[in-house]
Amino acid sequence: MPPEPASADAPDRPRTSAVPDLATVAAGGKRAVARALALVETARGQPDLVALLDAAARAGKAEVLGLTGPPGVGKSTLTNALVRRARAAGRTVAVLAVDPSSRRTGGALLGDRARMKTDPDDRGVFVRSMAARDRLGGLSDDSVAAVVLLRAVYDLVIVETVGVGQSEADISLVADTVVLCIQPASGDSLQFMKAGVMELPDIIVVTKADMTEVARRAASEVAGALSLAGSASAGWTVPVIRLSAATGEGLDAFEAAVAAHGAFLDTGDRRAAQRATQEDKWVEEAVRVRFGTHGLARARKFQLRGQGPFAREAELALKLTSRQD
Repeated sequence: MPPEPASADAPDRPRTSAVPDLATVAAGGKRAVARALALVETARGQPDLVALLDAAARAGKAEVLGLTGPPGVGKSTLTNALVRRARAAGRTVAVLAVDPSSRRTGGALLGDRARMKTDPDDRGVFVRSMAARDRLGGLSDDSVAAVVLLRAVYDLVIVETVGVGQSEADISLVADTVVLCIQPASGDSLQFMKAGVMELPDIIVVTKADMTEVARRAASEVAGALSLAGSASAGWTVPVIRLSAATGEGLDAFEAAVAAHGAFLDTGDRRAAQRATQEDKWVEEAVRVRFGTHGLARARKFQLRGQGPFAREAELALKLTSRQD
């Protein structure tokens, strides 16, 4: 018989592999985190890794900020500015740059990571690139697992995704606050209204605010698009902020908006409810990608013992692979 999938709520058992526990990862610094993320990509479904990821899902302490927008809009410049400000405030930061995949190797092309300007000796900053692989929305199952691990170790996790479009909604699978970046004079606002992307963000940033008049015009166009689309969350009004990460203009207003959205999420258990919904979607997406829509329909009929999302995913994979009905 195949081994039973690990449950995050099962009693401790001897570890059968090189997968560490969460306390070891958290105490081991950047090298331990890097090793754990490598295992995310190579040991998927292994019981000890399932247990580690479910423990991380329960322990998630970080604020997760998702930055999305078209190439060249200034996401990496904004990320650099946010990392500097977070470190100045004494917060630890992890950045996950989800890059396009190489057609030849399947690995990340490292375009976003190459633009990150961080001190390699700063133990409070961790930067990692991961490939989008075959997921149009930009987040592979490995990327989701990486965010879960990082948010259990760091104070702030910034996820920067490739491109933008209707399929880019994957960022909402992991982010507490979704930030859509728009560049002035690019014609993006009309395209966003067509694609329905304006339903996605919690905060909208018009970058390169030093282009004063065109930035104001872009902000006005975006506000008009928002009035047609509505906000991402009931009870939350999406702010539109003009920002220049290069000069610092608008950064205080942006951080205030992020803090306000965090306070909104912490009212009435919204954050817990949002993360629980995200976990359900992780499991569904992982099953759909591996087994297709027919497999997902079959999976919904199973009674599951696993409590954590990764235990549920592993249990469903075992059942579907074994053709249990």
